[in-house]
Parts: sequence; structure tokens; C-alpha cells
Amino acid sequence: MNPNASFATLQQEPESGLQFRRISVVGEPRARLLLLHGVGGNESNLAALAPHLPKGLEVLLLRAPLQIAPQGFAWFQVNFTANGPVIDAEQADASRVQLLRFIEALPKVPTVIGGFSQGGILSASVGLSAPQLVAGFALLSGRILPELEAHIAAPEALRSLSAFIAHGHHDDKLPPSWAERADAWLQRLQVRHSSHRYDMGHEIVAEEVADLADWLRATLPLE
Repeated sequence: MNPNASFATLQQEPESGLQFRRISVVGEPRARLLLLHGVGGNESNLAALAPHLPKGLEVLLLRAPLQIAPQGFAWFQVNFTANGPVIDAEQADASRVQLLRFIEALPKVPTVIGGFSQGGILSASVGLSAPQLVAGFALLSGRILPELEAHIAAPEALRSLSAFIAHGHHDDKLPPSWAERADAWLQRLQVRHSSHRYDMGHEIVAEEVADLADWLRATLPLE
């Protein structure tokens, strides 16, 4: 548990232009977790996870750069069709590059990036393209973009990376077959990963958060 946390005001990182809120712990953080919301949400959506995460972890809640509603933001535009999601690949890659700049501008501590749905997609894109910047990524009810393939790091660079995959058996937004594809792709890349399925839809449940916390403890120098 992480009870001694405070939720900061919205601020902007100047190098990347991304806005975020910091949930900081008492004392110097041992590691950092970046959390990315899904399409149509905002940085406050995943704040409720913080009290259930390990001690010593600084949590940054990021706001996606594309505004699509008064309080709704996205990392890239997407249309859901009968043949699956159709994305704006240029926007997705621009967001990936912004996130890399954001991480590079921060004080250096061991870092993991994770997110829900579209936020998880971007987390996987960052981890697989720049494993030198993060110890791992968490993909919560998301997928790995096929369009990412040209940006994936060399096999030797991926050896240090760890991944957490979580998906619902009843997800009607991104069916669980996407998690199976992610597992298979990470297996081919020889990326260490922990994969979980839950009795849920396109959402986050308590059991999943507990498993995520365990993975963070195993991945980061926290306790």
C-alpha cells in the first residue's frame, strides 16, 4: 500500500509539451511509474490505482496530447470497424516520440510505463522501441500495434525489458485475441513477460491491480 501520497496540480513538462500530475511519496522515490489513460479519458482516470501500489514509487499521471472532448483526450484517433481498429498511425507515432522526450527530460530513476487500453498501447510502443529508457511496460486491456514493428529495438536491447499483460475474458472493445497476439509477439522477441486473464470486460479490477503491484515489486528496486 502507498497511503502517504499526495495528488499534485496539473503541470507541463517543457521538453515534450505533455501535461501530467504527480502522485509523490514521502521521501525520495526509489522508482517511477508513468500511467497513461485510455481514449476519451484524462490523467485522473487511473489515480485510484495509486493507493494500491508499492511504497517508494513515484506515480506520474499523464494527459494525452489530443483533445477530443471537454475533458477527454487521446493518444491517437481510432475507429472501430468490423475488421478491427483503424488508427491514425502518424498520431500514434508522434505520441510515442513525445513520451520518449518526456522520459528523457525527467530525473533518472528506474522507470516503468503502463496504461489502460490506448494508454497501454502507447506504453508497449515506448517499451519495445526504447528499452534503454524503461525497465518494463504494463499493457492493461490493450494491444501491441502492428505498425510498431519498424521501431522495435534490437534483440539484445530488449533483454533488459519486462512486460505485464492483463486482459478481460469478456472484453468487447479489444477482444482477448489481442492479448494472445501480444503474448506471441513478445515470445518471438524473447521479452520476459507475465500474462494474466480476468473475468472482466474492458475495465480494471482489484485482482489485476494486486498482480500489477506484485510485478512492479519484481521489476523495480522498491522494497
